[in-house]
Amino acid sequence: MIEIAVVPTPIGPLTVAAREGRTCLLHFGDDQPVARSFLTRWYGNVTINSVADPAGTVSVLERYFSGELDALDEVAVEMNGTEFQRRVWSALREVKAGTTASYGQLAQTIGSPAAVRAVGAANGANPVAVIVPCHRIVGSNGTLTGYGGGLDRKQWLLRHEGGRLF
Repeated sequence: MIEIAVVPTPIGPLTVAAREGRTCLLHFGDDQPVARSFLTRWYGNVTINSVADPAGTVSVLERYFSGELDALDEVAVEMNGTEFQRRVWSALREVKAGTTASYGQLAQTIGSPAAVRAVGAANGANPVAVIVPCHRIVGSNGTLTGYGGGLDRKQWLLRHEGGRLF
């Protein structure tokens, strides 16, 4: 069974889903049909129930948006993707609040320094945005680059965390 909820946040509504106590999706917006289509693709014909706080993730997000920036580190995640994508997403969790890294730095961190574009593609495919902090990755010259939630959200998140903006 998968639990799903929509939570209001300062960056707009977020749809959160969890399976077996691990967050498996954080989708920008309250478009549950889109979120449910991802979940069905990953898990097949599984029961999806609306609940108030899937795996306690809504409570953690509320703490994060209230200023407890390290709260996101507590969230257990289940990442649906290739081995390479999961390596990138694991490395993203090591980029702490208030800091940024470039795509090139992330590629080096995972031991694939020539895979900068592939790292960018994996970053863009992150199914658990905000919690797996793809917003903390910037261009090599420090500029904000694409973000699935939009550059306004990326900028808001980095400012919220006290991150250096160029």
